[in-house]
Amino acid sequence: MTFDDYALKARATAAYPADATLLYPVLKLAGEAGEVAEKLGKLMRDEGWTPGSPLTADQRDALALELGDVLWYVAAVAHDLGLPLEEVAGRNVAKLADRQRRGVISGSGDSR
Repeated sequence: MTFDDYALKARATAAYPADATLLYPVLKLAGEAGEVAEKLGKLMRDEGWTPGSPLTADQRDALALELGDVLWYVAAVAHDLGLPLEEVAGRNVAKLADRQRRGVISGSGDSR
């Protein structure tokens, strides 16, 4: 599945107020990203997971579900901006390759 295939299928499930275009998915994207962090924190607290140790299949699946929600909102934001998700991904890879080529891939980089 390409990014654009995903975006088209995800868009078919979009249900948010038309007068909240862009704002709603941006706010929800932040929340879903926080849920990924929350899930990892709960794995540390409740299941004894430690950084660097492997995740169980169930733990990995739980994080994958949260990442899917993040991806859905990234696709929604891209749609509301009129940007194909494939283009967003391509621009990001090009930006990272340029930073790597110039030796600014780590640290603060540039264009932040």
